[in-house]
Amino acid sequence: MTNDQTFVIAGASLAGAKAAETLRTEGFDGRVVLIGAEDERPYERPPLSKEYLRGEVGREKVYVHDEGFYASHDIELRLGRTVASLSPSNSELLLDDGERMRYDRLLLTTGAEPRRLSVPGSELDGVMYLRTVEDSDALRGRLEHGGTVVVVGAGWIGCEVAASARTLGLDVTVLDPLTFPLERVLGSELGAFYRDVHADHGVRMLTSTGVEAFEGDGAVGRVRTTGGHALECDFVVVGVGVKPRTGLAAHAGLGVDDGVLVDEHLRASVPGVFAAGDVARAHHPFYGEPIRVEHWANALDQGPAAARNMLGRDEPYDRLPYFFSDQYDVGMEYSGLARSWDRVVFRGDPASREFIAFWVADDRVVAGMNVNVWDVTDPIQRLIRSRAAVDDRRLADPDVPLDDLAPVQEGGVA
Repeated sequence: MTNDQTFVIAGASLAGAKAAETLRTEGFDGRVVLIGAEDERPYERPPLSKEYLRGEVGREKVYVHDEGFYASHDIELRLGRTVASLSPSNSELLLDDGERMRYDRLLLTTGAEPRRLSVPGSELDGVMYLRTVEDSDALRGRLEHGGTVVVVGAGWIGCEVAASARTLGLDVTVLDPLTFPLERVLGSELGAFYRDVHADHGVRMLTSTGVEAFEGDGAVGRVRTTGGHALECDFVVVGVGVKPRTGLAAHAGLGVDDGVLVDEHLRASVPGVFAAGDVARAHHPFYGEPIRVEHWANALDQGPAAARNMLGRDEPYDRLPYFFSDQYDVGMEYSGLARSWDRVVFRGDPASREFIAFWVADDRVVAGMNVNVWDVTDPIQRLIRSRAAVDDRRLADPDVPLDDLAPVQEGGVA
């Protein structure tokens, strides 16, 4: 790559920042422009619902790079700017301040945004969402004053915020229309496990319950539920999922379907454009279909993979989905993708809160989650990749090493 080329990254996210870093470490000496809508330099989102939200770490701990990194690596960091439109036919984009910019390669790392509830009172003061560091700062201010919070949504964000609020001593109620928290991802058995974890810490779980309205005089003071409850509160946190920011790509004529459609090399449907992170729905070689992953590890790894392919490497991105969550004293890591399964096999007793759960379909492990059991992610992922038929008794037996279920093959990959 010659030094007269311009590579633009639209989205100063974790994926975008790591892509910019990778372009430099891989030897690209052309122009790199990283454009971000927020006034903050790129940061990581997991702490925003956990240790940063609770005030256990400061702002410096959430940034991807130190303040001087971008200047020292000759990366133009344009903060408080967005790409207003994109013209792939002439490799040009228009910024919201009117500047036009040509590019040789473009990477879309525009991320996702929270889904909003459309119920009466949804615009009241005190109905809060959590996506940005600014959101986390505002929510931390509420938590510091104590009181009562209603969390709407028992997904990962809702459960982590509930755990942080309860750890700080607030009175917490969680609402969700499903029967169990985290049910869409984990199913009923592991959903019941997390329900009990929260209940044991004093959280009131109202499942199979939706929101009819938020009520209050200018500021939310209570939540009216579909079950007829009127829950008094000081504020509300809504966590009902996110949607990918695909507007820029769609208006430019790129293929879009629950994300920007990209191939296994993270290339979009028009030449010279790539996508990574929360916004990308990428064809996955292992699964043989496009998938979109909204988690930290995917952004961390997919951004650099896209950067290398922008440089002409043609490396397929085939990492298995992975994410983690910490709630109270319960830490977990999840690997794989379980859309459907026949059964869940446990290695260890969930009541002890130290176990591994395996989602099994057609006698093959499709996903695994280790709870307060560490250094097992690699063998779990090897087991998933092997597609080996497993016996439930051996899978459940802690005396059978996981590597014996999916031995490392020649070349080091199962």
